[in-house]
Amino acid sequence: MNHRSFVAASAAVLFAALVAAAVPLRAQIIEQVLVRVNGEIVSKSDFEKRQINALRGRPEFANTNPSSLELQKAIAELTPDLILEAVDELLLIQRGRELNYTLGDAQFKSIVDEIKKNNNLTDEAQFQAALKQEGMTEADLRRDIERNMLINQVQNVEVTQKLAVTDEEARAYYEAHRTEFTTPSEVMLREILIEVPATSRGINAAQDDEAKAKAEEIRQRLIKGEPFPRLAAEVSASPSKANGGLIGPIHMDELAPQLQELLNKLKVGDVADVIRTTRGYQVLKLESRTEMKNRSFEEARNDIGRRVIESKSRSAMQAYLDELRGQANIDFRNAELKRAYDQALAKRQKAAAAPPQ
Repeated sequence: MNHRSFVAASAAVLFAALVAAAVPLRAQIIEQVLVRVNGEIVSKSDFEKRQINALRGRPEFANTNPSSLELQKAIAELTPDLILEAVDELLLIQRGRELNYTLGDAQFKSIVDEIKKNNNLTDEAQFQAALKQEGMTEADLRRDIERNMLINQVQNVEVTQKLAVTDEEARAYYEAHRTEFTTPSEVMLREILIEVPATSRGINAAQDDEAKAKAEEIRQRLIKGEPFPRLAAEVSASPSKANGGLIGPIHMDELAPQLQELLNKLKVGDVADVIRTTRGYQVLKLESRTEMKNRSFEEARNDIGRRVIESKSRSAMQAYLDELRGQANIDFRNAELKRAYDQALAKRQKAAAAPPQ
């Protein structure tokens, strides 16, 4: 099967499945084998299921003609990564079986109970109806859960748990990512907004002057000691009046530079000069301020270790898969799919060889 016919056939299958909203395609004939991995197969229907799942979140293809160039292009773009993913998963599942990992009945029941709880499925009939809607049986669900369990267990035991972070690595990460461990300065403010009426003809100058004068009067009353919450409730046009004018906490770096400059001149408890906003005149009081804080290396040590492990695990996982792949017998029955697999593998290896950002 050449590239064009392979993609076109996939498009036709995907189109029918997406329109019908049926995830799996239950073949009633002998499965067409796309690739064998140590004797186990990735079938055409299994791979089509992967393609369908990959496109389900893209509603632009829901009513697309199967001969659409856009649909065929999308399939061609996602196929390399999907076939590499399918082979990788099968290698990890096989390794999990070699290590005698299994999904016990009690464990499966616990997972199913959690699924029912999270999806508000109060009885067995609702659960079975939900499975049927997804085109699945309980056996299919158990198979999928077990496959995911085997993959996660192998990744955790064979890769993640064997990783360690040296003090030198942790300190190097900290120095290169200091901003990640910086808590920005925050402020709590109180506001009163004196609104300037606006019409299709614009703003009336007299009304603008009147609003500004009222805001100045309010500011003076606040400076003389009148309670901000009471005045906000009485005269403010902002929704914050219901909370005594209180707004925040707000990161200083999220504010406009001019407002940052204004607030930086204030002490806690000060009332700022009246400022013009798009809606009118605003009176602000600096209620509280927390200064920017840099977490020390010692304070951030646990977070640093977790982040370095996450970074190292990606490359370690690829190396582990390369090892499994080197020991495996992978036999493609479709030349175009083999080229797609080689393309995705080369892209991954190139990314792994690139220096870290």
